[in-house]
Amino acid sequence: MRTKLGAVVSAGVLAAGIISTSAAPASAASAASPCGSGYKLVGAYNINKGGQKYGLLEIRWNARTGKNCALAYGSGSNYGRSDYKSVRIRSSDKNSWADTDWGDFSRYAGPVYVAAKNKCIDVAAHIEGTSGKKGYVYKRDVHCG
Repeated sequence: MRTKLGAVVSAGVLAAGIISTSAAPASAASAASPCGSGYKLVGAYNINKGGQKYGLLEIRWNARTGKNCALAYGSGSNYGRSDYKSVRIRSSDKNSWADTDWGDFSRYAGPVYVAAKNKCIDVAAHIEGTSGKKGYVYKRDVHCG
């Protein structure tokens, strides 16, 4: 597990419900991401179960380094609560996850990274919400860069 440092502007945007559930344009701002400088938002996916949203999986790309970054944010009653969250990332041509982060976090799990220039990635996120309810999302062969 990693120590989370710094202000999280994108978490505030998520809490306000500004990011859509479809992939965001590659030109989205990257200024204050927990991933670091140079990472642009390329996708955001709801973490759902049974129509209930538990959080958001955010994917970012750094064209200079050829790395992808992923974070799993809680939302609604799960935002700001210390609940179980996990996020994983890998190049789609691999069978094992390149990087994972999991544990009880109040805002997000991650960031996790994979170098995947000219490759697609797989990402997965899991959030356990109130009363033990769980949401999960898995995306395969996305954000080919």
